[in-house]
Amino acid sequence: MTIRVGAAGVGLLFIFVGSALATWPTAALPPDLPEPERARLEQVTENASVAAQSNGESFLVRDDVFEYLLDHPDFATHVIRALEIGRYRIWREPDGLWLDDTAGALVRFRIAYATRGSRIFYLQGRYQPQVLPAIHGRVVVLLDYTIKPQADGKSLITPAMASFVRIDNAAFEALARLFHAVVAPRAMKVTTRIVGDIAKTARAIDDDPGRVDGALRERPDVPPREENTALLALRAARRQCRDHCQGA
Repeated sequence: MTIRVGAAGVGLLFIFVGSALATWPTAALPPDLPEPERARLEQVTENASVAAQSNGESFLVRDDVFEYLLDHPDFATHVIRALEIGRYRIWREPDGLWLDDTAGALVRFRIAYATRGSRIFYLQGRYQPQVLPAIHGRVVVLLDYTIKPQADGKSLITPAMASFVRIDNAAFEALARLFHAVVAPRAMKVTTRIVGDIAKTARAIDDDPGRVDGALRERPDVPPREENTALLALRAARRQCRDHCQGA
């Protein structure tokens, strides 16, 4: 499998390294993607101002917990902030999910496609550099990851991602092609940081759910319904795995 991911420029590069500038990636959208969604994504992938790709380092984690957090990024960032893994946040509004990286990026964040081992994220918004006008654009992130079962109910997950950034400011769009070496690495930063932090969060939940529970209860901004539903589900999954492993 191959992970596809795209991102607006911000944050710190966490676990993905190396090959972001080697080649212009291709966007192989899944064949079962609904046509309206395909058309929306292809507006970005086939007309990208810049693109980048990266193969990530493998990490060991419970794959069900990892995927739960991928699919509930607003809850995931509650845990990330509670455990002081990161400061950015994703929250839900009536028009969908929003992401604020606390470093100038404010974007709508949507999971456009999800299946085992693959996610496609769509982001739209603006990045405000310190000395330039706001940069408006759209991002498609293609994330694929292999899952290899290991001992104790964990899996070795190896991610790969490609990101496609369409800058909607005409002047910046022209400059983006000239300064590809600057813009392309930034295009990977938001989602690579989130994926890496989600892996750390999944490990924390698996290793000590009581600590995570306590940290969340100390934060007044965590909706009780979200907290209780998600943690109960994750703790139940952990108990099932433990029973299975002990009985094996």
